[in-house]
Amino acid sequence: MLEPMVERLQDEESTRDERPPSKSQVKRDLHALLDLGRELIELPAARLAQLPLDDSLRDAIALAQRIHAHEGRRRQTHYVGKLLRNADATALRRQLAEWANGSREQTQSMHRLEALRDRLLESDEALTELLQSFPQLDIQALRNQIRAARKEAKDNLARNPGQEPVRKHYRALFQTLKQIDFEDKQADGY
Repeated sequence: MLEPMVERLQDEESTRDERPPSKSQVKRDLHALLDLGRELIELPAARLAQLPLDDSLRDAIALAQRIHAHEGRRRQTHYVGKLLRNADATALRRQLAEWANGSREQTQSMHRLEALRDRLLESDEALTELLQSFPQLDIQALRNQIRAARKEAKDNLARNPGQEPVRKHYRALFQTLKQIDFEDKQADGY
């Protein structure tokens, strides 16, 4: 008695797998392609050139970028979405995500460098630690930059409230720190 029921359930599962996607699923997929098309239209030309797009899709995106009338742009966006049905949407989404995450990683790297710069300006111990990790650095030039940035910060405190602070040496120290290859020393906290 149990076997016919199991067979019927298996038949139902196999027919479910063979069915075409539901109308709702098709609409969700088409809206996802439309959203991808909107993202592509917003990209600058240099980024678009890096994507694997066929010529008709590339031309449709370029035209959509030039259209400013609301209805015309909406129609062209839908056309881009239609052309995306034949494109590798997964690869395009992956590349867009990589660009987005890459910028997050760069932002985190810049924040780490800013924190290191602030530690260097606060104490000489941070400079000692940095030089132990990177003995190839020009210690004299680095000390001169830190000294100049400290003096600049002290002079900025004496400025009137309405005056802009001077940050020439502060920025120069940051640029010097950007030149250091921290990739090998990530485990050391830099």
